Amino acid sequence: MNQILGKFYKTTLILFFLLAIYTILNVNQKEKNILRTNLELEDITNLNTDKVYLLDKNGYLVKVDVFLDSKTPDDKIKKILDYLRVNKHQKTTDLKGYIKENIKILDYKIEDKNIKINFSKDFLKDPQEKQVITGIVYSLLELEGIEKVSFLVENEPLKKYSNLTKEIGINNEYIMDNTNNIKKIVLYYIDSTNNYYVPVTKYLNDEREKIEIIIDELKNTKKNLISFINNATELLNYKEEENVLYLNFNNGLLDKNKEVTEKVLNTIAYSVFDTYKINTVIFEINNEKLKMIQKNNN
Repeated sequence: MNQILGKFYKTTLILFFLLAIYTILNVNQKEKNILRTNLELEDITNLNTDKVYLLDKNGYLVKVDVFLDSKTPDDKIKKILDYLRVNKHQKTTDLKGYIKENIKILDYKIEDKNIKINFSKDFLKDPQEKQVITGIVYSLLELEGIEKVSFLVENEPLKKYSNLTKEIGINNEYIMDNTNNIKKIVLYYIDSTNNYYVPVTKYLNDEREKIEIIIDELKNTKKNLISFINNATELLNYKEEENVLYLNFNNGLLDKNKEVTEKVLNTIAYSVFDTYKINTVIFEINNEKLKMIQKNNN
């Protein structure tokens, strides 16, 4: 009797073990192209994700993380472009692609760190052409080793869309009344309902240093966009040395629990990285080091 029970126990244990392995593999297979937001992933390490820019319900291009099962650069480019198509893949009710279904991607290639994409002629009929261009450029420039994106239609280069970088701006806003002292800054807000990071490029007349403008602008909540920086926050001083920007704040950067949230630091750091050519931001409060954030170049 004991031998029978022992065999039964061993058999049950083996079956349980095999079932567990199957479940894990099945879950991993299903999650290959699952969409995650930056905020959902910011505290998780060792996850190999790719970033793309999708349209939210307010018409902003937002940065989100996706899991793409790609082993070669060409395959990754193909899957990113496929992900940006209208009604492709299961995203969320608040996010969508923008490359129309009737627009064909005839081919693409990488030359000297420049991705050249060849569209069908239907591309020229798209009224949202500039927004589509911006989303594709920003998505592909997230790939390691890619510095420019160029567009062709039926093998003919589009001169106005050649060798594009993030200098084209994203979700552009123009707040100018003259052509003097025009400053270009990038601000990262957080969507008030879905926790997506939303970059907004602003062009405005202002004589101040860009970091001063960034901090003041982030204090102002926009419609559906927030940054969590309160009005008591003051940038006491700052300096740039060897690819590092030091930011020294007063206690206003702290919340009611005398802490600083990751959301506050990230909105500032992301804004700095897209506005300045630096790799590191060091945060200080009353001259005491708080935290260092480095740019992820992958």
